[in-house]
Amino acid sequence: MVETLRAQQFALSRHLRDPEANPPPPGIEDRRLAIYRDLFYNNIESLLSANFPVIRKTLGDTRWHALVRGFHADHRSHTPLFPELGREFIRYVEGRADAAAEQPPWLLELAHYEWIELALQIADDEVPPHDPDGDLRTGVPLLSPFVRALAYQWPVSRIGPDFQPDTAPAAPTLILVRRDASQSVRFAEISPLVYRLLELLGQADDTGEAILRALAAEAGADDLADFLDQGTSMLERMRTEGTVLGTRPALPAGAT
Repeated sequence: MVETLRAQQFALSRHLRDPEANPPPPGIEDRRLAIYRDLFYNNIESLLSANFPVIRKTLGDTRWHALVRGFHADHRSHTPLFPELGREFIRYVEGRADAAAEQPPWLLELAHYEWIELALQIADDEVPPHDPDGDLRTGVPLLSPFVRALAYQWPVSRIGPDFQPDTAPAAPTLILVRRDASQSVRFAEISPLVYRLLELLGQADDTGEAILRALAAEAGADDLADFLDQGTSMLERMRTEGTVLGTRPALPAGAT
């Protein structure tokens, strides 16, 4: 009895996920099954449309629904949590075996670009102890845990129904994404120099001046004093906008 019920449940779940490939369990009226088929699919499609509105508009009805039906039928999620559905969709897009033939080359990066807003909205990272008024040049600057410096091969901020490139540009698209004090997520395109500064701030356990000196060496700056002054002003602007929170204590030797 238990095994029969289990077999029926699996047959029903396979049918609801992919009705074209899997027949329903016997004895259930198709009219009733149709209600569940529509309910399951429409819930998933509605959530994904809300998470990825640009992809939804850009692909159009036919390609969008084909993509969602493939996700609904084939993807095995790592978590049942609805807020994680967007991450699961990205995993599906990334792992599609037929991606080269059936999906635009920019789709994965655009999906990540759209998803990062929700990811930062729901992030609950702890803010480390820090001095919000600390000297950013002589102290160790602390990046907000709600900041991401992202590099994309494709111009994700411009892709839409009227712009669907076939070839990636020579230069990457560099974007700063941050959650501000009002819990709003902000996007801004940044220069390679600012992107590299953010990388160093996230990696180095060193003073702001030491980081700026390293950046100046990488950039081949002619006037080090001017570079340090401008870099310090940039750090202060980052503090004003909330990208940098202040200064933190240096890590003990050997700590990571």
